[in-house]
Amino acid sequence: MVSEGGRAANTIETQVPARIDRLPWSSWHTLVIIALGVTWVLDGLEITIQGNIADALTNPDTGLGLSPAQVGYAAGIYIAGACTGALFFSYLTDRFGRKKLFLITLAVYLFFTVLTAFSWSFASYAVFRFLTGTGIGGEYAAIYSAIDELIPARLRGQMALFVSGTYWAGAIVASLLSIVLLNPNLVDQFYGWRIAFALGALLALGILLVRRYVPESPRWLMTHGRAEEAERVVGEVEDDVRRYTGREELPPVDEDEAITIEQREAIGFGLIARAMFQMYPVRTVLGLVLMVSQAFLYNAIFFTAGLVLADFFGVPGGSIPYYLAVFAVGNLLGPLLLGRLFDRVGRRPMIAGCYLVAGVLMALSGYLFVQDVIGPATQTALWAILFFFASAAASGAYLTVSEVFPMEIRAMAIALFYAIGTALGGITGPIIFGQLIGTGDRGTLLIGYLIAAGLMIVAALVELIIGVRAERRSLESIAAPLTAIKQETGTV
Repeated sequence: MVSEGGRAANTIETQVPARIDRLPWSSWHTLVIIALGVTWVLDGLEITIQGNIADALTNPDTGLGLSPAQVGYAAGIYIAGACTGALFFSYLTDRFGRKKLFLITLAVYLFFTVLTAFSWSFASYAVFRFLTGTGIGGEYAAIYSAIDELIPARLRGQMALFVSGTYWAGAIVASLLSIVLLNPNLVDQFYGWRIAFALGALLALGILLVRRYVPESPRWLMTHGRAEEAERVVGEVEDDVRRYTGREELPPVDEDEAITIEQREAIGFGLIARAMFQMYPVRTVLGLVLMVSQAFLYNAIFFTAGLVLADFFGVPGGSIPYYLAVFAVGNLLGPLLLGRLFDRVGRRPMIAGCYLVAGVLMALSGYLFVQDVIGPATQTALWAILFFFASAAASGAYLTVSEVFPMEIRAMAIALFYAIGTALGGITGPIIFGQLIGTGDRGTLLIGYLIAAGLMIVAALVELIIGVRAERRSLESIAAPLTAIKQETGTV
């Protein structure tokens, strides 16, 4: 069916992306960041609780009495659930919209994290951790899609890093809570770790109520046959920005910034595969390398940090949260202090630099550890410095895979890279390191540390060679909607 202008009847010309990107920052944007960015706070809370209670769960008084290997398996199972949820919910996110899914996935997390608090055996604990992970994994795709599509291009990098960095705000809160909840003089060990998980559910419940006020992504609406609704939502956002900023006139939109798209209700898996592996093969390789390397480093070290402190340095279980809180502070400061540079200096030099420094420091930390010349405080300080850069690097990886593919498959792309990268690096990391720690030999554990360091250094080199210069560019200029890809040549 063709319109009078010679275009398909379902083809529209729109300025929706340009209107969003030119908006000044306002309280409305802050609401979006708070309502959606809490995903990372929750994940930080979950994983830090897991790390803090790793040693405690080996105590029969907690009601579980797991072995160190089972602690590692449980961590891997949680990540496996996150991978599964990312893949499953991401397709629904691209099919039915960002808003529906970021409400559903948060509800899934809330329900199963409560059930985790009632675990009575390794089997029940593992099942509930897996299902909790599905909610968190689904959140990643829906949330990153929504944030990228609602935040102005000039601020997208630092805001994405800020959101990723809030993971460590959750980690700090979890560490402080664990100091109290894992103290047998204050809380019975059977209940302490259970209360920690229940508190995460309370936070999720509060945010679920706030998220009702976040609109559907206008970019998603305009490509799914709902152009009028997209225009209405952008108009409402503009009204909110005028009200919050006190500005009657917003920056003008250049006529040349309008784009023409063909509206579709759904995108098939065949077109998704074609876009990722035929149209953008180099970007696909880049995303995989960045995600696998950071996932291995993070999940291998953080999930088992409590075991290392307890088994090799003799730190009592009740004191481990103090060390992990310091570790988390380093991770929090990295994205917050370096984030602005990702938009000003650029993606390629910042991502490559952070990966490289993190890899070198990982190797150095491992060498000093195996020489047995440092104590728990020095080891924690080294970890904090190392992950100051590693945290920014990991945030840069998530930013990369969320902005370098077409809008129609953004959620699926995020999920695919998260699932593959995390499955290769995140599931194997905790399991491998759990086994290495179980040997009680520092030299054996050093092998794992050097593997993690090598992966980070390789990722730095890959970013330098094929990284995408996406700073301060609209999403549509980085990767045009799929209906416009046919007009492009030489796209990688």
